[in-house]
Amino acid sequence: MILLVILIPVIAGVLLFLIPFKKRSNMEIFLEALVIINSILVWYLLFHRSAEIFTLANFTGNLSISFKVDGMSMVFGGLVSALWPFATLYAFEYMTKEEHEKVFFMFYTMTYGVTLGISLAANLLTMYFFYELLTLVTVPLVMHTLTREAILASRKYLYYSLGGAAFAFIGLIFVIIYGSTTNFVLGGVMDLDKVGERTNILLLIYVMAFIGFGVKAAVCPFNSWLPDAGVAPTPVTALLHAVAVVKSGAFAIIRLTYYSFGTEFLKGTWAQTVVMLITMFTIIYGCSRAVKETHLKRRLAYSTISNLSYILFGAAIMTPLGMAGALTHLVFHAVMKISSFFCAGAIMHQTGKHYVHELDGMGYKMPAVFGVFTISSFALMGVPGFAGFVSKWNLASAAVESGNVITFFGIGCLLISALLTAIYMLTIVGRGFFPQKEFDMTSLEGIKDPGWKMLLPLFVFTFCMVVFGLYSRPLVNFFISVAAGMY
Repeated sequence: MILLVILIPVIAGVLLFLIPFKKRSNMEIFLEALVIINSILVWYLLFHRSAEIFTLANFTGNLSISFKVDGMSMVFGGLVSALWPFATLYAFEYMTKEEHEKVFFMFYTMTYGVTLGISLAANLLTMYFFYELLTLVTVPLVMHTLTREAILASRKYLYYSLGGAAFAFIGLIFVIIYGSTTNFVLGGVMDLDKVGERTNILLLIYVMAFIGFGVKAAVCPFNSWLPDAGVAPTPVTALLHAVAVVKSGAFAIIRLTYYSFGTEFLKGTWAQTVVMLITMFTIIYGCSRAVKETHLKRRLAYSTISNLSYILFGAAIMTPLGMAGALTHLVFHAVMKISSFFCAGAIMHQTGKHYVHELDGMGYKMPAVFGVFTISSFALMGVPGFAGFVSKWNLASAAVESGNVITFFGIGCLLISALLTAIYMLTIVGRGFFPQKEFDMTSLEGIKDPGWKMLLPLFVFTFCMVVFGLYSRPLVNFFISVAAGMY
């Protein structure tokens, strides 16, 4: 069944392009039904998981394309399969004003299967294979509009992704040579007898692989592709920024750190210090640029850059609590950010406005969208009672528990980021609900909230942000169990 859940979206995407649907509604029913069925199969697979490794192809030595459901697969696979049906539903209404719908939905659906391939990979080679495929199926989505900006953005995204993959490939080679296996094993697979006196070389390779996988997670200084990718349709940017691409980068780094190189080998070394400093700098850089940015989607893109390094900071703490904090923010940030991006997309879809200073008074015309955006803002800020507070608290707790002096500076970065997040998010809310006195509200005639296909996902995500904020203990305990190797 593992192979089936990966292939269904890929095959569905191809069939979608080939089948001559007489009505658009028929295409929507076909696509949504297949995505929902696949998500149900994924959840069945996750909750009826087998300890066995499914091997699709064997190569030389211990190299193979293999799949397995473990705790990390349950986290990332469950997240992807839960969000994709809602993202697809949202895209149906959004894409009514776009061209080349079939091509868009073909690659959009195929991306679902490829992302599941990353989450269900049993070893570093398989994850790397699907990681590269993810680049190939998402480049057409970035350049969908075929404008000059879209083509340049897709070209930059491709160059950055391939360059990062080259660094990650070096890490793969060294794991093959100095590891006992390429399979993911919590605690790492480094054979210290093989490593010998080459410890510093292996640490350098880890930092290179961290940066390589970190390109998709938008670490500094390799993050400029992410704001530029905002020229793509909002359903694409929401998945780029919240689920598929950037979270695959963060997921790969957690796998690399905890399941390949191992924290016993890395913790307390200069390599840990370097990657932690990179994440801390990226946290501050991202939110600082977000305050300055006036374009709505680019502002949210810089917010993503900052928040992704929250996850990487947790991973860089290199303790079970650090990993649990990273997983918490990986999931909670996905819900918060896809919600805020969908709100931005709804605003652009209904009004054609793209800049923050153009949003005056729209909160009164689009109360549902701006209400959801306000809740997303509070959650991203880390206000108690919302999901963001829980994940940030877990990260800060892990930093204190680690006893590493550098992590205390990381806590300071989290606090500074929370303040800057309040500035760049509440500025948008303020524009929507508190326009300038001289603003003419009659200029907003005809503007209203979008239809149910856009609003339903927003309401579901809002519900999740509140529930996770008020009652997250069972889910957090699951993350702690995954970090402890109990799944």
